[in-house]
Amino acid sequence: MVQIASQLDLRAMLRTGIGVPLGVLAVLAMVVLPLPPIALDVLFTFNIALSLIIVMAVFHVAKPLDFGVFPTVLLLATLLRLALNVASTRVVLLHGHTGSQAAGKVIESFGEFVIGGNYAVGVVVFAILTIINFVVVTKGAGRISEVSARFTLDAMPGKQMAIDADLNAGLISQEEARQRRADVRAEADFYGSMDGASKFVRGDATAGILILFINVIGGLAIGTLAHDLSFADAARIYTLLTIGDGLVAQIPALLLSTAVAIIVTRMSREQDMGGELGRQLFGQPRALAVAAALLGVMGVIPGMPNLAFLSMAALCGGGAWVLYQRSRSQPEEVVQAPPAPPPAEARELTWDDVQPVDIIGLEVGYRLVPLVDKAQGGDLLARIKGVRRKLTQDLGFLVQSVHIRDNLDLAPNAYRINLAGVPVGEGVIYPERELAINPGKVFGQLTGIETRDPAFGMEAVWIEPGLREHAQTLGYTVVDASTVIATHLSHVIQTHAHELLGHEEVQHLLDALAKNAPKLVEDLTPRLLPLGTVVRVLQGLLAERVPIRNMRTIVETLAEHAAHTQDPLQLQAHVRVALGRQIVQDIVGMGAELPVITLDPDLEQLLTNSLAGSNAATPGLEPGLAERMQRRLAEAAQRQEMSGEPAVLLVPPQLRQTLARFLRSIVPGMHVLAWNEIPDNRKVRLVTAVGK
Repeated sequence: MVQIASQLDLRAMLRTGIGVPLGVLAVLAMVVLPLPPIALDVLFTFNIALSLIIVMAVFHVAKPLDFGVFPTVLLLATLLRLALNVASTRVVLLHGHTGSQAAGKVIESFGEFVIGGNYAVGVVVFAILTIINFVVVTKGAGRISEVSARFTLDAMPGKQMAIDADLNAGLISQEEARQRRADVRAEADFYGSMDGASKFVRGDATAGILILFINVIGGLAIGTLAHDLSFADAARIYTLLTIGDGLVAQIPALLLSTAVAIIVTRMSREQDMGGELGRQLFGQPRALAVAAALLGVMGVIPGMPNLAFLSMAALCGGGAWVLYQRSRSQPEEVVQAPPAPPPAEARELTWDDVQPVDIIGLEVGYRLVPLVDKAQGGDLLARIKGVRRKLTQDLGFLVQSVHIRDNLDLAPNAYRINLAGVPVGEGVIYPERELAINPGKVFGQLTGIETRDPAFGMEAVWIEPGLREHAQTLGYTVVDASTVIATHLSHVIQTHAHELLGHEEVQHLLDALAKNAPKLVEDLTPRLLPLGTVVRVLQGLLAERVPIRNMRTIVETLAEHAAHTQDPLQLQAHVRVALGRQIVQDIVGMGAELPVITLDPDLEQLLTNSLAGSNAATPGLEPGLAERMQRRLAEAAQRQEMSGEPAVLLVPPQLRQTLARFLRSIVPGMHVLAWNEIPDNRKVRLVTAVGK
């Protein structure tokens, strides 16, 4: 019963996480408390076993992040080894005069058996192990850790922007984006920790050298002065014990250094390291054949170890032959020609031959057909479906299906986006490459085909897939060909959303609202407003990038003001005031302040006077003044974008509609808000005032 209770207590300690802190305290206690030789034997054996387990774990993890606690394990293993050095040093110096067994069987075995009892040989072996560990493995691993950490941190902005681009294009969900951001942060934390953890190994190698010299000098002094040993006896006993102690510590240190070097030289993607080594190193029959030929030539040279070279040549040649025969035995894919289409029947034309125009169409060149063919691994259809789903949720109405067809009149790598049969966007992509987009600040140049992002016009380069990680390290946002088309399509639909909303879509929205508020819809149309007026109001909101998700508030506002005016522009202004909280939320998010740009009072008064008694859609502005105002507002908007803040122009209500139309095509990224559209709980921060 007592044994069972103790096992349960141990498991409870491990589950609650108390075991590791207690272990650290026990290691620190070893520095102060003396240990008997039998305890040193157990702990040295455990240290070697722990090092072997760590090396095996590094080999068998699928990717480095699966062993994310490795920096902490490395620190704890180094601390254990140093504590054992201190404990063994105490035993060697206190009881070394009694003989080579004073510090336990493990140290005695390494001092007697491994180096043959010759301390001169032991010094040489220890020096060689230390040089290998310190100069070769540790120094190289530390340099790789440093470079990997710097490149990983430099690549974080590009990776984050790529995740945001996929999320905005509807290619991934919020949960997937959150998981990918967490993976990026975990990768940066891991390589940053590895950069520091590699210094533990380097410092441990240095400490091993210093401990060796201190133990030898201290042992000679204690043996000759305190225990009346001759210099030769003291040198033999204490040097053998010190060398044995050093070898017991250096072998686990070399194993841990090797583990560090392995994990930092691995690729960040998932891979079976053993399988990859076998496939990439010994998977080329030509390489094995050339090696066999060279070894055979060396094997027939007189004076060379002929048997060894010829045996290895035969082994390499046999491996090359086996790989060659295996590659030939793999069945080749037989491409069958598609069946010829049946001849078209001669018949009279009917009204069924008049095909309706596609609301949204995507035409692709013949080299882009594999992107939309699931049989060939194309994922563009799934991505377009994701774009429609996200835009439907964001805009507030069902986005029509995208009809895709090939067009032999287009260039092989070109595509074209049509709305109602009219081209509104096109681009050229390379399916075998990836697009590295310059978000505005990068740290180097890339080799590839220079171009511009078809959606937003940013500088970009089509690069080989193997340069993806390097491009992200330089700060580029890297996306594949399907993502380029999906992002461009998403941008076009968002820009022309008001053209996609018609009477049919609005009627569906009202029918859906009538299920929860039947009286509200019944009172609005056709009793107060015709359906066409409601359509024009909703189209006006979408044209100014205001989603129509909150149909209840929109319909209530229209029903409230329909008795006073039937003008869609005035009704739209009332709806915008009712949706003010949503509009500001979409612009600035949860920020406490709304940065705004205003007009100089003189310019504001001039615009107000010019609109008095004239059509609001065509104000009478002097051409020079209009040009200067356009330029200054565009410059102010650009400064806001460079600072990472939205460009918002705050104007009086009577000017808002006119200036919104005036700036829509000139400064497309600027939001034009009226004073009465700002919620009471939002603070406004003036950025600049634009004058004449």
